[in-house]
Amino acid sequence: MEHLPVEVIGNILSRLSAARDVVVASTTCQKWREACCKHLHTLSFNSNDWPVYRDLTSSQLEILITQTIFQTSGLQGLSILMDDVKEFLGSTVIAWLMYTRETLQQLFYNVQTAPNVNILEICGRQKLEMLVLGHNSITGFEPKFQRFPCLKSLSLSYVSISALDLSLLLSACPKIETLELVSPEIAMSDAQVTVVLSSPTLKSIYAERISLEKFILEADSIQRLHMKACALEVFELIGKGTLKHFKIDDVSVFHLDIGDTVENLEIVDISNFTIIWPKFYQMISRSSKLRRLRLWDVIFYHEDEIVDLETIAVCFPQLSHLSLSYDLRDGVLHYGLQGSSHLENVTFLELGWTLINDLFIHWVEGLLKRCPSLKKLVIHGVVSEAKTHEECQTLANFTSSIVQFMRQYMYVEVQFEYE
Repeated sequence: MEHLPVEVIGNILSRLSAARDVVVASTTCQKWREACCKHLHTLSFNSNDWPVYRDLTSSQLEILITQTIFQTSGLQGLSILMDDVKEFLGSTVIAWLMYTRETLQQLFYNVQTAPNVNILEICGRQKLEMLVLGHNSITGFEPKFQRFPCLKSLSLSYVSISALDLSLLLSACPKIETLELVSPEIAMSDAQVTVVLSSPTLKSIYAERISLEKFILEADSIQRLHMKACALEVFELIGKGTLKHFKIDDVSVFHLDIGDTVENLEIVDISNFTIIWPKFYQMISRSSKLRRLRLWDVIFYHEDEIVDLETIAVCFPQLSHLSLSYDLRDGVLHYGLQGSSHLENVTFLELGWTLINDLFIHWVEGLLKRCPSLKKLVIHGVVSEAKTHEECQTLANFTSSIVQFMRQYMYVEVQFEYE
């Protein structure tokens, strides 16, 4: 170890990342101390890394963090994630950022400040490539002075920001590729009912717990769109057909439009969502490259609607993974199983139920016959704690029927998942 260059030791300490571990390791010898002071690239203060952090007051934490940061030079990554801390002094946070901003490439910060600190103003026009910000306020954004020429990834969690400032912030990041918005408090003016975000370079967006009347996303390079627990009247994606991965989970939206050019869609994952099947199918029907389709715990808007396997087989010839879980209604199930086209490339089939009955067994049989290349079948079910004798007998009959039927498909691996 004594022959290691001090720069290599600095890289080793940077891999440790956690401030406590770095400080302890730096006491090994003078050489390691030098590496910590001059060649440390990454430093992390996380309340989950060391329980003692939770026992310290805000003032004590500020002193500890200040002493550690000011002993380094050339930090490229700084993480301060203290979940149990109410707030830090604004002047202290400004000192940390001013000391590190010229070399900083990644910043993670989630503690409120008093008074509020304009972190974007301090870190603008620097080398920052990733910014993860939580529990702060962004006000009066000035794109002329607060540009982020190198920023590729931006995450805002529980951040208060106006719709205008959010739009201006995105436009001030000419290289941004990833955007995450988690439970933001978006302020709207009386005359403004629409949030419009535009970026020609954005490739991935994740939105969680957002409530808006109208949300328009203009992204010519978008490849991944994931929305979770959002409530929207209208959502529109305006792009150039680059979307590959579309996922929504527990989203309420009256009008959903992901554009006319969806030829490159490879993954569609819909769960806990009310669906109008003809309209939804029309939206994705031109996605001939679709490889994975997941419709899980979906509710059909009209009682006579059901997923049409013939349509799926014809329109999605490259489909390899199919996951379906919804209420099966007597009288309409046979419509979903009509046709003779096979799902030739489906190797993974995942099916779920909310109620065990003969319809589900019939449905499983019909799907298996349409998947000649199937390698694995996963069946999900819900089993209540208190069950009557009749319910137990139904479950037993179901299991016996599946076992007997699967003897025809000895090459298929079967897995049961009960909850």
